[in-house]
Amino acid sequence: MAAVALSALVVLGIALTKITFGFTALALCLLMLIGGALRFRVLPNHPAALDSVALVAVFVIAGPWYAVAVAVFGYLAGLRQPSPLVKRIFNPSYRVLAAGGGGLAYAAVGGPVGSDVLQHIPETVLAAIAGTVGHQLTNALLVSLILWLEGQVRVIDFLRSVVLPTFFPMLGYSGLGVLLAVTWLGGLNIVACFLVVVPLMVARWAMSQYQAERAAQAAAMRAFIQVIETKDLYTRGHSERVSVGVGMLGKYLRLPEDRQQALEHAGLLHDVGKVGVPTSIIRKPGKLDDSEMDAIRLHPARGVELIGNIPFLEEVKSAVLHHHEKYDGTGYPAGLSGDNIPYFARIIGIVDAFDCLTSTRSYRPARSIDETLAILVQDKTTHFDPELVDAFVEVIRTDGWKAAAVEQPAPDGSVQVIDHDDLSLGSSGGASGSAAGPA
Repeated sequence: MAAVALSALVVLGIALTKITFGFTALALCLLMLIGGALRFRVLPNHPAALDSVALVAVFVIAGPWYAVAVAVFGYLAGLRQPSPLVKRIFNPSYRVLAAGGGGLAYAAVGGPVGSDVLQHIPETVLAAIAGTVGHQLTNALLVSLILWLEGQVRVIDFLRSVVLPTFFPMLGYSGLGVLLAVTWLGGLNIVACFLVVVPLMVARWAMSQYQAERAAQAAAMRAFIQVIETKDLYTRGHSERVSVGVGMLGKYLRLPEDRQQALEHAGLLHDVGKVGVPTSIIRKPGKLDDSEMDAIRLHPARGVELIGNIPFLEEVKSAVLHHHEKYDGTGYPAGLSGDNIPYFARIIGIVDAFDCLTSTRSYRPARSIDETLAILVQDKTTHFDPELVDAFVEVIRTDGWKAAAVEQPAPDGSVQVIDHDDLSLGSSGGASGSAAGPA
């Protein structure tokens, strides 16, 4: 930390000797301050500020040394957020050094500066891309160094989940910096900010509305699931826990962010079709007959019908429909086997059974985590994908699992029934219906 701060002070001190203090410098400081105050999302879970766009503009308008000198102003807008002293030292320091890395790359490829830009637009665009790459790489190197020293987050996970997904979007945003610079150098000076920044603010507002709508949809889904789960005291919170469990496994499998989000949605909604199953069947204190088991087995198809008209859930339909398929082809509703079962459905099937077994049911107490993992291992190749079971066992062994809170009444051992999710020691239980596929 001391080395980073000292290096930043040295680089900043050199930069201050290379620039001329005047209107241009003041205007560029203001530009960086505005950029730092305006935040947007590169990807759904990756916020960023427009100071990175403004920095590219400064490379072009006045050159790399000016960019280093004004880079810290992009951080000032964030000072209103409380943070530890260590972060208050590191954040402005790495911004200065990252600006230096970007400026070095911009200069290395011969990037034009000032009035020369208007005669060399293609060269400016290429240099801006180089500057953005240099800025991002320096940024990633410094943040990775801190993460490595702290040891709280693996560097490879940071690079995979943050740096790689944002790399190409940020390259695209470098074009906005060039546009701002060319407009500025065309004679509008700081007024150019309004021509570029205002449309970005409108786009930012539209994106925030979209994100708010997605958040509202997610909240509505959770509320819907809670209503369904009130049908059975013993299954409350089951869907939320399955969503968490598949999310843990998805991260271990290094799924891309969009796939990870889709998987978690599928985990949350896998039992949504139970809304169409009569409460009397769900709460029946005994073994289900064939017609009742048929009603249970139709819940995946009903779930697909319920979410069928929600566009952003299009990817999860196959997972909801097939999460009760078994690896050996004896599941339902289609009797799919092996890799023919959709990938997400195979993941959900494992976590679904795991949470069921580690939760109290009306007919049995919750099993221990170790016992349940042993059951999953025993049933791999018959019920579950072997590779995914091994991965899930590793996840639980490494990260642990928060089992369902014991808030239910004590189970009645005299009740002879097995939940449709309860793949207990190789015995699927229940009655073998005919309407929903192989038993």
